[in-house]
Amino acid sequence: MPRVTPLAKLRVPLGGQEIELQQFDHDAGGMSLLRTRIREKSRFTVFEVDAQTAAEWGEALLRWARSQGVG
Repeated sequence: MPRVTPLAKLRVPLGGQEIELQQFDHDAGGMSLLRTRIREKSRFTVFEVDAQTAAEWGEALLRWARSQGVG
């Protein structure tokens, strides 16, 4: 059974979507993945990315937020 560790839970104020970030570890070992679950009413989108992709995505999100005057 894979191990899933909750990391963060966010709610988007305008659309009401719920975003969950989790660390996903397979039983057999290997690399940990960042699982992103987005719930929009009864619909779910789930995807997993490696640490390098997560770092690049995070930096892109921060650049955008800073360009909007946040942070």
